[in-house]
Amino acid sequence: MEDRKPAPLKALTGLRCFAALNIVFFHFSDPQWFGFLAPVVNAGFISVSYFILLSGFVLAYNYAERARNGELDRKRFYEARFTRIYPIYFLSLLLSVGLLKTEYATHTPAMFWTGVVLTPLLLQGFVPAVATFMNTPAWTMSAEAVYYVIFPWLAKWKRPERIAPHLLRMSGIWALGLVPGALYIAFNPDGIAHPDRWSFGPWLSALKYTPYSHVFSFIFGVMLADLDKMIARAHPLRLWLGIAGFGGIYALLSLGPLVPYAIIHDGLLMPLFGCIVLGLAGVNPLARALGVRPLVFVGEASYCLYLLHFNLWNIVHGWQLLRLVGLSRFDPWLSYALMIALAIGALYFIEKPAQRKLREWLHATSVVKSRDEKAVRSS
Repeated sequence: MEDRKPAPLKALTGLRCFAALNIVFFHFSDPQWFGFLAPVVNAGFISVSYFILLSGFVLAYNYAERARNGELDRKRFYEARFTRIYPIYFLSLLLSVGLLKTEYATHTPAMFWTGVVLTPLLLQGFVPAVATFMNTPAWTMSAEAVYYVIFPWLAKWKRPERIAPHLLRMSGIWALGLVPGALYIAFNPDGIAHPDRWSFGPWLSALKYTPYSHVFSFIFGVMLADLDKMIARAHPLRLWLGIAGFGGIYALLSLGPLVPYAIIHDGLLMPLFGCIVLGLAGVNPLARALGVRPLVFVGEASYCLYLLHFNLWNIVHGWQLLRLVGLSRFDPWLSYALMIALAIGALYFIEKPAQRKLREWLHATSVVKSRDEKAVRSS
């Protein structure tokens, strides 16, 4: 299942380092600390939208051809996805057990038990009231689980022959991705005059956390992989697309509240994210700059950093580790460094070993089942 993959796109892994760190800064910093990058940190939630789009792109980049040729074993694909995400997801839940008391105090009994049941099953995103139950970032994995389920069917779509019609179809997906946010703006169901990152409302939670409102970003990413194959890796257009993508996002975020929060949260940035992905998937100075080994090294742990950063922050500060060693004056910068180090440790000492063991166990189980089925048929 994991063999015969195309060459890795290191620059995209390098950018994952910055995207994950931006989410950490978004949750645990004052954006003004970052000077001219303050608009980017203040809108750190857009990194989640980027991750979802990138997930669709990477899966299609690796598996779409096999799916179209009828060579994609769905069972093995699902096993690979499960072993990839669940070990660290399960660890994040274990580290969040201490929050159950707080969750019980802030939910009705019915919603509390709904969260207790659905969260380990990666289903909490379907109920906005418990989407962030126990571990706030974990809602994303609930959405990703849905996208993994539908991916083998999406990947079977006929590969486009020409760029123009494919761009038109991608524009349609982009337009559909804008619909949830546009409807929220039009009807204002929560009665919030000017929604922003601090706003709360049941309909806003549905817009932010449910799989439905983000699925078009994932589909856009899947379609982007086909567009990627139509452009030569060394084509100079890729460099300009990457620069335009980064510049366009910065320009939009610099407009602050002039850009409605409900649409910038996901749909609006799809084409600009697409430009960045195409740029970094090429051979050019921008891709080389973000594909350097230190960034790739941290980028490989971005999933651990993203999913565990609430847990790691609580460990570092709940246990007052920096005060105990007399280094609290370097907080929060040293805390960020510790979180990166712990995320890397989780990747190499928990995620990868658990992934190997799970895959060995699932493979052994499949072999035994196959033998049993053959024995039944022969009898």
